[in-house]
Amino acid sequence: MAERSHVTSVDAIAAFRADLILFLNKARPTVEEVAGEIHRMRQWLDTDQRQHWTQEIRLLGRRLEEAQQELFTAKLSKLQNATAMQEMTVQRLRRQMRDAEDKQRITKRWSRELEGRTDPLAKEVDGLHTFLTIDMVRAAARLDQIVKMLEAYARVAPAGGSAAHAPEAAEEPGAPATGAGGGGPTPGDRL
Repeated sequence: MAERSHVTSVDAIAAFRADLILFLNKARPTVEEVAGEIHRMRQWLDTDQRQHWTQEIRLLGRRLEEAQQELFTAKLSKLQNATAMQEMTVQRLRRQMRDAEDKQRITKRWSRELEGRTDPLAKEVDGLHTFLTIDMVRAAARLDQIVKMLEAYARVAPAGGSAAHAPEAAEEPGAPATGAGGGGPTPGDRL
């Protein structure tokens, strides 16, 4: 005959399932936030910063061109004081233009490097997100099924004894009772 399983606490499984659900409710948003942050950083470098430095270079180019025109006009007029001021303005704008071009190059390099460095990690984050949203949700559902099956099993099985003892006692009405005053082990008893 089949033996009765000995489950000490269905509540422990149910409590573990509840803790798992709480963990998933905290972990999923955190993983999604990390993935979102990676995406926002790429967007910022690829779009916002590139556009910013392209516009800045265009603006500085116009201002430099105007300053060079003013310097050229001042040289033709042979105005010494005005010429010195225009030369300083042209030099300052050229420095700003070089800085902006350097920053644009750095932004492009960072964009390429960020993609190369974050892609392997982003794939791992995506894998973790899939694990949390699919596999662990299935595990929580399976734990719920296990709890229900064990509770149903506990309701069906007789309390206080194994199912193997009940039919034997019913078949032999004159047999001595097993237990404290019984006459020795029966085939269903385990030592």
